[in-house]
Amino acid sequence: MNYTEKVMDHFLHPRNVGKIDNPNAVAEVGNAQCGDIIKLFLRINPEGIIEDISFETFGCGAAIATSSMTTEMVKGKHIDEALLVTRDVVAEELGGLPASKMHCSNLASEALHKAIHEYKAKYNLH
Repeated sequence: MNYTEKVMDHFLHPRNVGKIDNPNAVAEVGNAQCGDIIKLFLRINPEGIIEDISFETFGCGAAIATSSMTTEMVKGKHIDEALLVTRDVVAEELGGLPASKMHCSNLASEALHKAIHEYKAKYNLH
């Protein structure tokens, strides 16, 4: 399987790994077929800016790389802007993923969207 240099960099040197202190949004998603699980932790300020974000991933290299890239892409952004990050956007930012690994980038963006939607529901920000 061929991965881009960017995918390999985020796999070998993932950014924003682990739990952050005082997250106010957390989401976990998984894929039963491959067994990948991604848990995202976000700290969002009252203005809706993602001040901090981190992840824990149990999965393949692509799952780790897409989780790392997703956190890098949305840190410092408003939650509404972060909702524009889709699996295709993450894969494109990484320079592409093999078709058989696209589900991994879906998990990262799915966890992000789930965390933001739960945050919005918790604080009545619909």
